[in-house]
Amino acid sequence: MRCCYLRMEEDTDFRIRFSSLCFITDHVGFHGTIKSSPSDFVVIEIDEQGQLVNKASDEPIYKVNKILPGPNNLAKKTNLDPQNLSFEERSNQEVNTLAGCSGDDQNYEPGSEKEDTIEDGTSKGEEENIDVLGSLLDEKTNELLNQFACDVKEKRNSKTELIGPSSEFSLGRILDKNQRAILHSAIRQKFPFLITVGKNSEIVVKPNLEYKELCHLVSEEEAFDFFKYLDAKKENSKFTFKPNINKDHRKAVHHFINKKFGNLVETKSFPEPNYSADNPKVVITVRFREKAHKHRKRSLHECQERKVIYTAFTLRKENLEMFEAVGFLAIKLGVIPSDFSYAGLKDKKAITYQAMVVRKVTPERLKNIEKEIEKKRMNVFNIRSVDDSLRLGQLKGNHFDIVIRNLKNQINDSANLRERILEAVENVKNKGFVNYYGPQRFGMGRKVHTDQIGLALLKSEMVKAVQLFLTPEELDDPVNRAKKYFLQTEDAKGTLSLMPEFKVRERALLESLHRFGVTEEGCIQAWFSFPHSMRIFYVHAYSSKIWNEAVSYRLATYGSRVVEGDLVCLDEDIDDEHLPSSKVHLVTEEEESANTYAIHQVVLPVLGYNIQYPKNKLGKWYQEVLSRDGLQTCRFKIPTLKLNVPGCYRKILKHPCNLSYQLIEDQDIDVTKEGSHIDEATLSLLISFDLDASCYATVCLREIMKHDF
Repeated sequence: MRCCYLRMEEDTDFRIRFSSLCFITDHVGFHGTIKSSPSDFVVIEIDEQGQLVNKASDEPIYKVNKILPGPNNLAKKTNLDPQNLSFEERSNQEVNTLAGCSGDDQNYEPGSEKEDTIEDGTSKGEEENIDVLGSLLDEKTNELLNQFACDVKEKRNSKTELIGPSSEFSLGRILDKNQRAILHSAIRQKFPFLITVGKNSEIVVKPNLEYKELCHLVSEEEAFDFFKYLDAKKENSKFTFKPNINKDHRKAVHHFINKKFGNLVETKSFPEPNYSADNPKVVITVRFREKAHKHRKRSLHECQERKVIYTAFTLRKENLEMFEAVGFLAIKLGVIPSDFSYAGLKDKKAITYQAMVVRKVTPERLKNIEKEIEKKRMNVFNIRSVDDSLRLGQLKGNHFDIVIRNLKNQINDSANLRERILEAVENVKNKGFVNYYGPQRFGMGRKVHTDQIGLALLKSEMVKAVQLFLTPEELDDPVNRAKKYFLQTEDAKGTLSLMPEFKVRERALLESLHRFGVTEEGCIQAWFSFPHSMRIFYVHAYSSKIWNEAVSYRLATYGSRVVEGDLVCLDEDIDDEHLPSSKVHLVTEEEESANTYAIHQVVLPVLGYNIQYPKNKLGKWYQEVLSRDGLQTCRFKIPTLKLNVPGCYRKILKHPCNLSYQLIEDQDIDVTKEGSHIDEATLSLLISFDLDASCYATVCLREIMKHDF
């Protein structure tokens, strides 16, 4: 039976924030004010063990799995089946979503500070006749790796391009970090024309395009030996190309090496010992720069002594935007924003507690700035050393303590207010709420919302995305005056002088625009001034907006019935946004007739390249919306920004947990006015509840109150 009590509302703002929002419950609701002050809205993160992070603890916020080397941790299959992976694992195959990591999905480079960089010189010191790959990989994987290498070489020699799935080869997940490091090095030494990429413990092998480019300038034998030399990073070693009499050709080789590897090596030209006018041959010699010694391959013992420092802490902030807080901490600690990782974003106008981890900062250093950051309404505590960063989504949920003030009946409702409030809270406690993404997801600006920026990025309209980001609001303050000046002049340097220091994101973007120019390429570089988590945030905002529209259409079309073609979750224990496709089921006609599933099991896809759509009117609706927004051919990958969006599934209904509430009278408010009669004191509602990760308290309150904020 169709849900007859569904209510639809529209925001009449300049731009419809949510095209049409539904209510799933049928009570009347009430009016009230939230976030009268930050202390009226307290958010406390719940870690993966179910503990509130504001509690003092000597234990880590999260558990780090200690996996000992063993045969079960080695690669045993060539490809991971995406149907059998969690969403989190599938997404990490395509892009490293670790918050704060700005060099995502980079090629593995020995000595860099990425996941797979525990250096081990074992393979370099071993005799060449020892087959490292044979000892670490099973026979089938080793055979397929060799075949892949042969195919790449054959394709390159035939001057054709590798396209499609065959252009990369997966060794599977290697759980032991040291074994990954050995495999990275061994593969690149045996096959210098290949590169290895670390993706969340998986090693993927791809053609080395720089190798191919160098082969256009020197012989393949020289290119082969050069890349072996480069990967070995042997201290005080040098590499010499064959003699060459063509000055322009030597210049091209110098230019290529300095452009690609100038931060690691330097090149010089020397005449051959028997150089003469009749024999004007000159050789190019390459050697590692002095500063590169600190990045050379180290033994496992050295690596353990010099491994990257990670310090975990709980951050308390008040009335402060998340990215502003991180930017301020980065300045005080002498690191960059991408050195911080966190499990989720938190409200601005609130008091929030959340777990964070910072790289390259000791606990002592963090403790030293405690007094300074208090001036910015921030505190840090539970400071301790840990073994790794946090990742987005690495939390169980959030606990909320909220005060709703100025309670009153809906217009034309004469019922008892206390009874209305009791009815509303109990109704949502039992029936749940429509699981919309909240307004925080889209920014609080009236002119531009984050989803508009995300749409521009998906369409590769980089200049437009920058212009949207720097579009001013109708406010006369330093920030908006600076933005207005930029849109009028495109003078990045002048805008920088006007932009307040605390606007960390805006200043980072403007500094890049000043350096690279306000061109398509310059704007691409400017977006890289943001960490990966921030770049993908805008794309996710667009996907979230479409999901909100989709769930409204779904409920308006089918109500609370589960119909043929719906998608349902088969495993109640899995967080819905980490649902693998294998746990998402397409409802059949027979199942609809038998009422096999309930509305709380229905999920909708959040846009991406690795999701399936419903097979009913909603599936067609998704395609029409993508066409409307010019994304009918979008693959949800933005290579220029190293962004990949696999998508996920989200339940259309959620329930608050551990809900409690209390009505109080605001005795401290003077409600006496001349000529007026007050029947009762002004009421406030104290309400507390827990929500799963990625659920919004304001959306839950909206369902309770039947009131948009």
